[in-house]
Amino acid sequence: MKSLSDVRNIGIAAHIDAGKTTVTERVLFLTGLTRQVGEVHDGKATMDFMQQEQERGITIASAAITCHWKNHRINVIDTPGHVDFTLEVERSLRVLDGMVAVFCAVGGVEPQSETVWSQADLHRVPRIAFLNKMDRPGADFWSAVGQMREMLDANAVAIQVPIMRNDTFWGVVDLVDMIAFKYDGFDREEIPIPADLQEFVDEKRIVLLEALSEFDDELMSRYLEGRTISADEMRPSLRSAVSRMLIVPVLAGAAYKNSGVQLLLDAIVDYLPSPIDAGAVVGTDLEDPTKTHSRLPSAAEPFAALAFKIIHDPYVGQQTFVRIYSGTVHSGDTILNTTLDIKERVGRIMRIRAKEREEMSSAEAGEIVALVGMKKTTTGNTLCAVDAPLLLETIVVPKTVISTRVMGKSQKEQERLARALQRLGLEDPSFTVDHDSETSDFIIGGMGELHLEVIVDRLRTEFNVECEVGRPSVSYREAMGHAVEINHKHQKQTGGHGQFAHVIIQFEPYPEGDYLFEEKVRGGSVPREYFPSVERGIREAMEKGVLAGYPVTGVKATLIDGTFHAVDSSDMAFKAAASAAFRKAMLKGGPRILEPIMKIEIATPDDHIGDIVGDLAQRRGKVLAMRRFRKGSQKINGIVPLAEMFGYSTPLRSMSSGRANFSMEFKQYSEVPTAIQDEIIKARKDR
Repeated sequence: MKSLSDVRNIGIAAHIDAGKTTVTERVLFLTGLTRQVGEVHDGKATMDFMQQEQERGITIASAAITCHWKNHRINVIDTPGHVDFTLEVERSLRVLDGMVAVFCAVGGVEPQSETVWSQADLHRVPRIAFLNKMDRPGADFWSAVGQMREMLDANAVAIQVPIMRNDTFWGVVDLVDMIAFKYDGFDREEIPIPADLQEFVDEKRIVLLEALSEFDDELMSRYLEGRTISADEMRPSLRSAVSRMLIVPVLAGAAYKNSGVQLLLDAIVDYLPSPIDAGAVVGTDLEDPTKTHSRLPSAAEPFAALAFKIIHDPYVGQQTFVRIYSGTVHSGDTILNTTLDIKERVGRIMRIRAKEREEMSSAEAGEIVALVGMKKTTTGNTLCAVDAPLLLETIVVPKTVISTRVMGKSQKEQERLARALQRLGLEDPSFTVDHDSETSDFIIGGMGELHLEVIVDRLRTEFNVECEVGRPSVSYREAMGHAVEINHKHQKQTGGHGQFAHVIIQFEPYPEGDYLFEEKVRGGSVPREYFPSVERGIREAMEKGVLAGYPVTGVKATLIDGTFHAVDSSDMAFKAAASAAFRKAMLKGGPRILEPIMKIEIATPDDHIGDIVGDLAQRRGKVLAMRRFRKGSQKINGIVPLAEMFGYSTPLRSMSSGRANFSMEFKQYSEVPTAIQDEIIKARKDR
């Protein structure tokens, strides 16, 4: 194991088709891991090894690999760009120390770029930006930098100036070393800074120095004194600013033409943080959630890790991907899963090389590895030393917004389907499975049409299940319209011990989240030991609403009073009382149906804007903004109900002669109009 200061745990993330996997393939070639460059378009990319990825030419599942550059170990995770697989980005960023954000120099900041950026902000992940596709017509480096500053609120500062000749990407000037490079594929030639760019380069270096001086007093003093500042003086300052998320350095390149990736690797090593720079991880105490424990990134500390991904391999078995924050784990060790409060045995430890694995006897702090032998551990679980427990922050799973029915063609296939769905649900927590007891169908939920298409494709090709699939449908929710107070008594007497529970609960809408339970009981009228049962009763009742049986969301429940019986009261009785109280509350509280509202961005030539905006209005959509992103074309940003957008690609192509494209992502749940609500309830009952 190298020194932790020489380790980089990074992710490569961006909007779909910005070139993330293409960048990663060049990184693997340059670091000597592959002998030839794999291409996305011909299905031979090392990181896109799933059959569905190769057929569609997109990344579906995050893939990890370890490579080396200038005596540094770089653990790279290539993440998907399509919004349907946003959980893959979320759980990757949760365990990484740094990120390379790839942008298309033509498209600039696109919708999924904003989502990824927000996820990185949430997890406090330092990042550098790589403006790819500088070889494409319409590429505009400085416009994209401006969009990063304006749309992402990022302190984006160029550390390179692209050299363009006849509108062709020719090379770059490195503003730190003040060296120019001419590109010819992977080959690069150091040249003098072009005379026609010298004044502009000097201006941009001043901009970089002024940006750094804001966060480095010593550098500011030297700058104000007019002293020459060398590259060796700038690098530590820039590295510190990046690690503290104060600056985002921006580089230029054209990965498909093999240009600029060496300097990107240099920037990863020079500016992104090591596990030591990232510092100690903090977890909560198992007994007292207000108390915290920290673990330094050191092999000498007690073992602590987070499971962030599950994969089932037909030859190896279930593999649990973990980020080790502290300590050391050996094959054969018994470790504690503090999330589930169970012990697990580590059978084997694997270093990840995309679809290949290299067995290891042990792994230390700073590593990202796969553990074999974990039987019950799932995504977001904390693993730690048995004698030093703590609980790390888990991984947030987004809500599903679309569902469909799937059933096996025979009883045997139905049983195989059940096993396959269980395994897929373990691998992908954003994929949900419910069982309809009346029809025996399985109802699968996901993040979008593509997500469900991939799931069904995997069922047929990977698990060899013959199944029939229904039409996709929207995952509606139910909610409470106004606050109500419910006084409910649950009482049964059947001989011997009876059942008695009396609760008075205040229910009210809770727009800040899915559910919140509080208790304000005074005088011991309901013993504290029954509070968890009351909460469980409400949670279970929320799984099925009173209007159409959809799950309920956005409820705050406050237990304010009640009574109990010394003999007849029990956990079961209070759970039943709370469930009945909730159902009463929904009926009295103005129940309503909510539908998923999507953020949509449509890129279209100017000639077709009128038709597209008019069609969007007919779909109950609303245009929020329009912006020009290149000459003759604009991007329309708006919101639209998901229910109106199934199969939208075909009419959009028809309206724009095939020249427009769009992307959508979930924004929020919102109340549906009354007339549509009645239709939804009727359709649900008919089904």
